[in-house]
Amino acid sequence: MTTKHYDIDTDMHYLKLLSKSFPTIAEASTEVINLEAILNLPKGTEHFLADLHGEYEAFQHILKNASGNIKRKVTELFGNTIRETEIHELCTLIYYPEQKLELIKAADNNIYDWYHITIYQLVQVCRNVASKYTHSKVRKSLPEDFSYIIEELLHERTEDINKAAYVKGIVEAIISTGRADDFIIALSYVIQRLAIDQLHILGDIYDRGPGAHIIMDTLRSYHSWDIQWGNHDILWMGAFAGNNACICNVLRLSLRYANLTTLEEGYAINLVPLATFAMEVYADDPCTEFMPKLMKDSRMDEKTQILTAKMHKAITVLQFKMEAEIFARRPEWNMQHRSMFNLVDYERGVCTIDGKEYAMTSCMFPTINPECPNELTPEEKDLMQRLRHSFAVSEKLHKHISTMLSHGSMYNICNNNLLFHAAIPLNEDGTLRDVIVANGNKYHGRELMHEIGVAIRSAFTADTEPADRKAAIDYFLYLWCGKDSPLFCKSKMATFERYFLTDKEIFKEEKGNYFRLRNEETVCDSILDAFGVKGENRHIINGHVPVHASKGENPIKANGRLMVIDGGFSEAYHNETGIAGYTLVYHSRGFQLVQHEPFTSAADAIRRGTDIKSTIQIVEMSAQRMIVADTDKGEELRTQISDLKELLYAYRHGMIKERTRR
Repeated sequence: MTTKHYDIDTDMHYLKLLSKSFPTIAEASTEVINLEAILNLPKGTEHFLADLHGEYEAFQHILKNASGNIKRKVTELFGNTIRETEIHELCTLIYYPEQKLELIKAADNNIYDWYHITIYQLVQVCRNVASKYTHSKVRKSLPEDFSYIIEELLHERTEDINKAAYVKGIVEAIISTGRADDFIIALSYVIQRLAIDQLHILGDIYDRGPGAHIIMDTLRSYHSWDIQWGNHDILWMGAFAGNNACICNVLRLSLRYANLTTLEEGYAINLVPLATFAMEVYADDPCTEFMPKLMKDSRMDEKTQILTAKMHKAITVLQFKMEAEIFARRPEWNMQHRSMFNLVDYERGVCTIDGKEYAMTSCMFPTINPECPNELTPEEKDLMQRLRHSFAVSEKLHKHISTMLSHGSMYNICNNNLLFHAAIPLNEDGTLRDVIVANGNKYHGRELMHEIGVAIRSAFTADTEPADRKAAIDYFLYLWCGKDSPLFCKSKMATFERYFLTDKEIFKEEKGNYFRLRNEETVCDSILDAFGVKGENRHIINGHVPVHASKGENPIKANGRLMVIDGGFSEAYHNETGIAGYTLVYHSRGFQLVQHEPFTSAADAIRRGTDIKSTIQIVEMSAQRMIVADTDKGEELRTQISDLKELLYAYRHGMIKERTRR
């Protein structure tokens, strides 16, 4: 071992702290041996998902089947010994153990034999998915009730003649004591958990689909995950923080897609004041432009659709007023031109944009005073106050936003991969663009993403100065629709134009330079350099803009440097993209991109054994199987090993004394 000379004030202080955890040579040596061994285990499997948009059933199913990884392992283990239908049955049992058990018990007269066979099969599958991990990590994944039994079954085999009777006796006892169902359920969830080591969500859990709150509940109990915030997540965070424009946008999107489940059932947001206001103010307005976009299984009747349209228009008008108020308060954003009600001639029914007049679809605005178009009526002020209060007091929303903050960031660097939701602002020549942040300063690249993260968190920190906190809360709106926002990165958000103008040419939103240049490998490399991402096989992974697979668009860009994994999870995108999302899987052999077809339902998966149909595209495979030593975790472990070896040196040379634990 190389001799190291210690700085008394730094190294020795640190080593003395370390010695409290490892007070003897024996304990420090054992930990070195353990960490050295872990370095040689296969790399854990990472899953990358983006733009879930409330599609909780498909999301939960992908977690349960590990993007088809569990079925692949079951097929490898039993493909030559059991039929294809039996493979489907076993996989469905692993995905949905409680529900599938009920069906099997109702149909199978010889349940004792089924229990016997199935438990052995599940143990084999569990042993396979656990093989990448240390006994300690597997042990932590086991349910308390069955921890000892599962460990014994995983580490003892019937092929060992001395242990065959022992293993058989355990299985017999599980069945005879009436614990077979509970054991099968427990083992199935262990398999699900071990099949995915780390989950990365690249933004946009919220909006469009009906179950964003259910996704958040699922993630709150998930073993290991992170999120890079998306623009729709930021919108909800801003709404909870008290940004009136964000509150209106959240409500507008929910009404636009006839999705009130997350608001009402998920977060107990009281929409009665909005409904009452809309029925009174827009009683004589057909609100044609505001009819909700219904999904194929929607059961909304005509009367409810009309009410929804009136609520939709009411909150949309309020949204544009609230946005104009913030744009006026933040002139440094240069967004005053997006105060759209200022541009309308209410008598003639036209809107003037960049010197050109555009006809309005309608000009029925009973709450607008043409002389002061962005001024709120007393009733609107009262409504806004009630809505803000409803978001502020939602206990479940508070928990979910806290979870979003504790697990989230604007970007992440993991195993030579740069993860972010949408874009890195660029100039026309591909250089990093300076963008204003809530504190009034401009930043670019990595520093920009970091400072935005600081601003977001300051909006929820009690000791933030009031003026700074107000600026941070306002900034959520810029992140949602600002031209240079890394979560938006377009010339404008043409919401007003799409609702109120007849000329579709004005609807166009020009994408920012990042989207124009992201196919160029040199541009991607310069971004990776700026973020300090090293390694020969480094990548950018993001979502935000759906890949139009049906039109031949390739999600792999810039000669493999960039992977765009938004394939349109939301049902609202299925016709546009032709698929139902991507999962990027990074395991010890390399990258696989899994392209999913639309998921029918969990009920179909349970009753008929249907699964998400997927197409796997090999993105990049390694010549040698990657091990923990090749990962960020490996670098961390090597640092720990080095520190422990220094501690051993200090013990053996009398610089620190060993001590006995009390």
